[in-house]
Amino acid sequence: MSFLAQAAPAPEAGYKIVTASKTGTYIQIGRDLSTLVAAPAGIELQVLESNGSAENVRRMRFEPGVKLALVQSDVYQAFLDEAKAGNADAGNIIRPLRLIMPLYDEEIYFIVRADSPINSIHEIKNKKIGVGPLGSGTALTSRTAYQLMFGEPLPTENTQYLTNEEALAKLTVDKSLDVVIIVAGQPAKLFMDMKAEARNYIKILKLDEAAPETARAKKTYFPGVLRASSYSTWLKDDVPTLTVKAYLVTYDYGLQSTVGNLTRFADSLCTQFDKLQASGHPKWKQVRLELPALSQGWRYYAPMEKRLRACIARRTALSAPPSAAATPPSRACTEQELVLGICRR
Repeated sequence: MSFLAQAAPAPEAGYKIVTASKTGTYIQIGRDLSTLVAAPAGIELQVLESNGSAENVRRMRFEPGVKLALVQSDVYQAFLDEAKAGNADAGNIIRPLRLIMPLYDEEIYFIVRADSPINSIHEIKNKKIGVGPLGSGTALTSRTAYQLMFGEPLPTENTQYLTNEEALAKLTVDKSLDVVIIVAGQPAKLFMDMKAEARNYIKILKLDEAAPETARAKKTYFPGVLRASSYSTWLKDDVPTLTVKAYLVTYDYGLQSTVGNLTRFADSLCTQFDKLQASGHPKWKQVRLELPALSQGWRYYAPMEKRLRACIARRTALSAPPSAAATPPSRACTEQELVLGICRR
């Protein structure tokens, strides 16, 4: 047998997906999609690091080869709001983008020093805060949550745009920050890598359901729990917090070859979904294979939506218990039925 005959077939398409930092959850989700979904569909999917959701939206729109992106719901909505308010750039960026499906809720970590006098999220007003890099979903989430809770913008003089690692260093080493905000689905590598001694330096603020600031934040965000089991080396107790939804996003492609590749990706996403939940990042276990109704301005990518809905329907039919044959209501038999021996009660 010749070498050419033994070689594996080349992928039919080479695409890219933008995720987030190497210590976050998005990049692990991207790797799962690359190996467990794209590869079986004949697509070589390159997983790219980024600063996060806001950058991902722009790269999804303009960077050659980027066909998929992971984006937070509040970031997507912020672009839509800007477009509705008349921002032409925002409209040019967001209007051609389409959703593939919702994924999972990402937890928001509000981190302070272990000796900080504050213990609850609503106590961060007027503190010096590290909000994530410019262009990141974390930065937008930080600003949006602060605005919702306190009815005023996060003060510029109290805001620093830093990577997670840089912000934690400034929090714990030179103590020039009071709070660090990080958005990452648990378990996140950044926190999993921390040793038991971490509890001597940092703690996570709790969501106080009784605080009026919490009620205001919940207009956009949702309550969640950071589980001690996710970070068992250093986190002693579960911590209530806020969450934001993550989405898988693409563009409204019309080129036949691209449509064909992405519909194959959709078929593979559905057929490989059980494997994603069994072998992928633990967050896949929270994903439901469904396409819920969307808010105004949000749209699914029609070719992939059609294939996903058809596959979801097939999976539902296969998993449904067999229906019992309909039993006619009991009635008295006629004399003729008795004579013929076909009486059924």
